[in-house]
Amino acid sequence: MAEGGAIPDVSQAAETGQGAVTGQGGVAGQGTPPRAARRAGLLVTLVLGGLTATPPLAMDMYLPALPEVTDALHAPATTVQLTLTACLAGMALGQLVVGPMSDRWGRRRPLLAGLAVYVVATALCALAPTVELLIAFRLAQGLAGAAGIVIARAMVRDLYDGVAMARFFSTLMLISGVAPVVAPLMGGQILRVTDWRGVFVVLTAVGILLTALVAARLPETLPAAERHSGGVGEALRSMRRLLADPPFTGYLLTGGFAFAALFAYIAASPFVIQEIYGASPQTFSLLFGVNSVGLVVVGQINGKVLVGRVSLERVLAGGLVVVTLAATALLLMATGVFGEVGLVPVSAALFVLMSAMGVTLPNAQTLALLRVRHSAGSASALLGTTSFAIGAVASPLVGVAGEDTAVPMAVVQLVAAVVALGFFVGMCRPWKDTGAAAKDEAPAKGLSELSARATPEVGEDS
Repeated sequence: MAEGGAIPDVSQAAETGQGAVTGQGGVAGQGTPPRAARRAGLLVTLVLGGLTATPPLAMDMYLPALPEVTDALHAPATTVQLTLTACLAGMALGQLVVGPMSDRWGRRRPLLAGLAVYVVATALCALAPTVELLIAFRLAQGLAGAAGIVIARAMVRDLYDGVAMARFFSTLMLISGVAPVVAPLMGGQILRVTDWRGVFVVLTAVGILLTALVAARLPETLPAAERHSGGVGEALRSMRRLLADPPFTGYLLTGGFAFAALFAYIAASPFVIQEIYGASPQTFSLLFGVNSVGLVVVGQINGKVLVGRVSLERVLAGGLVVVTLAATALLLMATGVFGEVGLVPVSAALFVLMSAMGVTLPNAQTLALLRVRHSAGSASALLGTTSFAIGAVASPLVGVAGEDTAVPMAVVQLVAAVVALGFFVGMCRPWKDTGAAAKDEAPAKGLSELSARATPEVGEDS
């Protein structure tokens, strides 16, 4: 190990195929001391956490400014909400492109290119003179920012397997979960000293710092021998094989619709909390942060306590049920079944819903990726694209009845939760043997640690 605690040259090992990516999540070259491997693993974890924190930073820091943007750009709330939709749609489409690219050319080069474009697009958002241009720049920001999301998830599949992967996703949730806690608080404080454009200036600075860190410190995790040589056709065939696996597609759609319930909250809560219940931007930021803490804490309970003791399918099922119950309570309150309710009970229901996402989202992703051994970039792209595309469709629906009611938000959340639960039960069939990964994928290691069921190759009878 180099002096000063520098990480070993993992990227060189990945290129030559001489290094080892350990099943327990460490990155090690030949003869790398265990302590060096631990340090490398910690640094990689922090950088991957930073990459997964990019979406909540781009979304959540901007949330307290949404009402101000409607006034500054003289646009209705439904149009301003399209700035969220555009960013989300860009992240969905971008992952579909960048994921297969990372399977072919490795993880680092597509990641650095995407981050560079993300920085430029974010800077342009700060200069947008009209809401139409802001929507366009947010679309570009999402397209480029997708690189960090999809490649971080593919790197996790490169580095981890089995129970270790499930636990690592929970660790990432702890790191990236700081972003939703801090981002709205930062956004609220930024609005004290400047306008909404200052939020994008700060996001630009954060993007520059993350790009520099990735360039200097993040190693390559995909060995050259494991990269795909095919072009677009091979990527499409790989995705088709993945989608032909019913449990993979079931987990894909389960996670996607659960994310739609989450994004309905993200898109509507600034108006529900501030406009309907009269909270200040700072109070909204505080409540948003508290909900994010709930998500992080439950995610850590998932990784530290539940994983390895309770099957991931059971934990996922429990999370989906809790999300459904919380959304039902929100709808009953919004429609006046309980009479006039204040901010506290609504905030409590939102807290429960957000906290349940701490077991729902990471376990859905883990169970899907455990179906895959190779083509992790393509699988990650499908996971991300599905989630963001469904979320982008859900976003405008929360504002269809105007800014004076929380009913659309609650309806979208409840429908999304019920549909997610339906796909989980109908396609994943957690009580049965669900098969293994796509046809050209080797069975994932460590599945026996997650559940007692066998995992035959796809193509065999399930």
